Amino acid sequence: MLGKKDFKPVTLADRAFFERHYALYPQTHSDNTFTSMICWNHFMHYRYAYVKGNVILACTAAGVTRLHPPVGPRDPELMKEVIRLALDMGNNNKPLMLIDPETAKCMKEIDPDLILVPDLNHFEYVYRAFDLAELPGKKYLKIRSQLNKFRKNYRHTVEPITSENREEIMEFLVKWCESKRCKNNFTLAHEIEAFSYAVEHLTELPLRGLLIRVDSQVGAISLFERLNANTALIHFEKGLTDYEGIYKAINAETAAVLASEVEYINRESDLGASGLRKAKLRYHPHHMVEVYSLKRRTHFPVIT
Repeated sequence: MLGKKDFKPVTLADRAFFERHYALYPQTHSDNTFTSMICWNHFMHYRYAYVKGNVILACTAAGVTRLHPPVGPRDPELMKEVIRLALDMGNNNKPLMLIDPETAKCMKEIDPDLILVPDLNHFEYVYRAFDLAELPGKKYLKIRSQLNKFRKNYRHTVEPITSENREEIMEFLVKWCESKRCKNNFTLAHEIEAFSYAVEHLTELPLRGLLIRVDSQVGAISLFERLNANTALIHFEKGLTDYEGIYKAINAETAAVLASEVEYINRESDLGASGLRKAKLRYHPHHMVEVYSLKRRTHFPVIT
């Protein structure tokens, strides 16, 4: 019987294990990636169990524990155990999250009475890499105009993030954080801690990055990795808004690098932030990575 004792913390030493497993079972959602887990571990406290060839993730934030569905060969009996454990250990209304549509279908076959609801705040935006790099057609006219204005108004260069410019990146993050008053913003404070961890452990993670210098000073940075065979994932992207249009620039430069490698770019979710949602929609996503959550009922039947 699956229990809490089967879970252990996710650490840097687990990278090879997760890479081997995800090579067999490619992921489409950023939250399941090893990079996301290890960088956000200070806040999300990830743990995992390996049972019957499946990886089962658990995360605990602000005292609330949630499980992810099994990643591995389909096993209805294991799925029943995961549902049972989620309802037992989750002290929240949605104890099992990031359920992909195919898994949701399998869960409904196990128990048609399960309540599975779309988790819109965790839907992820996926774009054609070519579109983000080239911004073709009328629908990108305004973005192209803003990008061209940046390129015209600012002397800038683009370079990869390496161990040689790591200290400059950390200084940039301090400057960015001060401009956004991160200390007064719970979400940004944790995001910067995750970003800083990624930069500090760049060589220990499957990450690559780009930076834009404006008049020799770092003005924007992005960190990304290969998510699966045809998709890249942008984990972090930050820019100093002193330079108008710089977010358009780092977006386009990153896409230009990735367009020759993958067909799609996943730019993660909006977490329900209306401003971020509007910004992501302006780039016209090709499709969304849809996920569902299991909603708790007051009186939940025992699954047999």
